[in-house]
Amino acid sequence: MEQLSAGKKLDRAFEKLGEKKTLSFQLDLDTDVASLKALDAGSDPAPGEEIPDEVARMLSGATVTFTVQSRKPMDESGQQDLVGMAMKISSKDGDLAEYRVIGDSVYVRSDVRALGRMTGTPVPSADDLPPQAGALKDAFEGKWVTFSVKEMEKSAGGGRGARGGSARDRSLDAGTQKKLVQSLREVVAREVRLRTAGGGDGTEHITATAPFRTLITQLLHEIRPLAKDLPQGMELPTDKDLKDAPDTKVTADFTLKNGELSEVDVDLAALARNAKVRKLGLTLKVSDGTRPTAPAGATKLDLKDVMGGLFAGPAMSDAELGGSDLGGQDFPQDEF
Repeated sequence: MEQLSAGKKLDRAFEKLGEKKTLSFQLDLDTDVASLKALDAGSDPAPGEEIPDEVARMLSGATVTFTVQSRKPMDESGQQDLVGMAMKISSKDGDLAEYRVIGDSVYVRSDVRALGRMTGTPVPSADDLPPQAGALKDAFEGKWVTFSVKEMEKSAGGGRGARGGSARDRSLDAGTQKKLVQSLREVVAREVRLRTAGGGDGTEHITATAPFRTLITQLLHEIRPLAKDLPQGMELPTDKDLKDAPDTKVTADFTLKNGELSEVDVDLAALARNAKVRKLGLTLKVSDGTRPTAPAGATKLDLKDVMGGLFAGPAMSDAELGGSDLGGQDFPQDEF
């Protein structure tokens, strides 16, 4: 009876999320530098490929915030109903990157130097960029820049790239989403043990426990029949890929506030199979969120000018072409 009651409460909590038109999610990685370094060492990285201290420090305090707004309730929405989206990646030192999509316009800003330090890639200053870089200089200075989705798709060949189809074509349609959710619910009901505990003041905790490899394998068995309806280029791991995954039990704690989902905490330390990994968890906070808005003062970024100015080298004369390794070669025209 407890299992059924807890399952119904979780179902209702997720149904309430689907009734909303604006939702925000905040994902926090609950770990520390020592645990990340131990986790990396356990993967036996090649010499020189170890996780840099700067990256471990950033990840240990990383937060990802995502907000989406639709004209319709979420469970009735398709790609065409979304009117605004926003995502921000932050660390202990501040915001690293942020983008917003409002209608046909995309707005982006980032801390380019911080990202460069993380990846170990030298980043030029805005003053070092060529004059034709234009608004890209603002991007390198961490200011907001904006461009049109339609112009981006046109620059990418009409929005039909190597995977085929536009971004909308590659999105998951509402019918497939419902099939997927129903399949996942059946696996959870079959494989996951649920327990409830009251927290007072309208707060309730539901813990879900399941062996990791078994749960992931069963979930993928349910998803594979729908693979043909998933976005192109999405490859699912096979059972063979998962055979070495730990089957240790993992517990997720769902916090419900007045019947609505407000937080999910998952402890992943047991999966590391490394005694030195003492702290490794994920926390997902859910809220109604605020409507994504266009930032003021964003500079328009002309993608065609940027690509042409930064990546198009000086034109080669016939004499130079003839003296190069490219001269005299025949290239099949249908390849371009």
